[in-house]
This record gives sequence, C-alpha cells and structure tokens, in this order.
Amino acid sequence: MSVIEAEFDVDAMLQRFKARARAVRQRAMPPVEGPDRKRFADQARIDYQDYAIVGDATGRLHDGVLTLTVDLRPRPDASQATGAEESEPAP
Repeated sequence: MSVIEAEFDVDAMLQRFKARARAVRQRAMPPVEGPDRKRFADQARIDYQDYAIVGDATGRLHDGVLTLTVDLRPRPDASQATGAEESEPAP
C-alpha cells in the first residue's frame, strides 16, 4: 500500500461530493435578474449534476490510481425492479 493509499479516503471524498450536490440544491437564488439569473440557474443545474454523479460513484484506489465507476443507466422503476406487473384494480 502506497503512502497515498494509506492517507487518501475515497469514501470520504465521495461523501464530500454528495454534500456539495446537496449544497447546490439548497443554494438560494441571488438577487439577479434577466440573463444573469438564467446563467446562474443553468450553472447551478450543471454543478448539481456533476457533484451528484461523482457522489454516486463507487471508488477504488489501487497502486496510486483512483478509479471511479459511475452507472449512468436509467434506474428501473419499482414495478420493473421487483418484476411486478401492473394489474387492474380489483372489482
């Protein structure tokens, strides 16, 4: 195990990214109007997306190489995940 691996906490880094994503979501809109307001909102959306993606990753540090794995496939809804079929309501 290298010094970097001994000192670097991948899970803590991922938690920090999750916290950053939450902070962006909770950030108040500054008192700006017009095009600046739209630019601020667009940047906040992009920031949230980026932080959330990294925060949802699984990470591994091996031989000094940090590998983040992110599954960007759509998550199935609950009925697909359980294999349940939508049924008609009971009479």
